[in-house]
Amino acid sequence: MPIQIIVPEGALTPAGEAEAFRKLTELLLRLHGLTGNRFMTPNVIGEVTVVPKGRTFSGGAPADIAVFELKVPSFVLPTQELKDAWIAEGTTIIEQAASGRIKREHIYANVNYAVEGAWGIGGKAFSNDALGSAVAAA
Repeated sequence: MPIQIIVPEGALTPAGEAEAFRKLTELLLRLHGLTGNRFMTPNVIGEVTVVPKGRTFSGGAPADIAVFELKVPSFVLPTQELKDAWIAEGTTIIEQAASGRIKREHIYANVNYAVEGAWGIGGKAFSNDALGSAVAAA
């Protein structure tokens, strides 16, 4: 389940980047009752993309913003309650990691869903059912 954090230079320290990514991973797993799951935990992957200062925008003008995105199969974050928790708690995680360098109102979240059967791990395409079975078996 790829997580991507996009921030301008200087918004997060290297330690802040690692902390934010760890906490977002923990949040995703906790929201689904999968903390410690041997299949899912190592498959929560992603990166922090640092954009040159002045190359992030809001309203068409340069602005310091942060974006955190999650790409998941369609059965992950299936309810509005889970989506709300991901966005609210995730925003707080980024805000705390930025230590005042990014305003809360300039932190954005997005969730994208993979096409059924197009989730790949280690060269194998998983259907939603197969992925759910692998998670349950672990």
